[in-house]
Amino acid sequence: MLSLTSVSAGYGSFQALFGVSLEVPQGEAVGVIGPNGAGKTTLMRVISGLIPLREGAVTLDGQPVGGLPAHRMVEQGIAHVPENRRLFARLSVEDNLRIGAYVPQARRRFTEQLAWVYGLFPRLKDRREQAAGTLSGGEQQMCAIGRALMSKPKLLLMDEPSAGLAPLVVAQVFELVQRIRAEGLTVLIVEQNVQQVLDVVDRAYLLEVGSIKLAGSSAEFKENSFIRRSYMGL
Repeated sequence: MLSLTSVSAGYGSFQALFGVSLEVPQGEAVGVIGPNGAGKTTLMRVISGLIPLREGAVTLDGQPVGGLPAHRMVEQGIAHVPENRRLFARLSVEDNLRIGAYVPQARRRFTEQLAWVYGLFPRLKDRREQAAGTLSGGEQQMCAIGRALMSKPKLLLMDEPSAGLAPLVVAQVFELVQRIRAEGLTVLIVEQNVQQVLDVVDRAYLLEVGSIKLAGSSAEFKENSFIRRSYMGL
């Protein structure tokens, strides 16, 4: 479904990604792990059109999408759950979800998608008139995921979904990822919580200093002595 080939990108004179290539097959969940500053968030921003490519190619279903602006990426079927959620804190839960359906094809099926998201996250329906900024951390993450799902994406990008959450809530977030996968969505997830993310993805990539250092199935990552020692504390 999604393919990156020799992608390089950065900010001004700073280069954050160096020739990154990866694949996200349709119907799979793929994880990208790595330390702080490795370029994981930059990778997500390149895919979602928030920062431009310098080199390389991005294709979705065989069609080139690299270099399209963010709103066009949403139209192509890519939705991004950003790091730290980035909700509109003073707006209600339902208004935040409505913002996720701003592209024309999503507006046409707003009622249908809203019912689907509330079915996935009944707690959001209970709090639909509540200001998003007053939700708990886990509820805010649900709202951020729900907002992304309102565009009915083919591919869901999740950037550090467990960041800043209590361990019990982290477990709930990864359970949500499994529920989303069960709905048939393709997921690319960037995460520092390596042990738990490897339980919900099919395959993974290790990104260090802007380059892919290792790729394999989640089972291979779990058994890799370097990953176990450096990222899982085992």
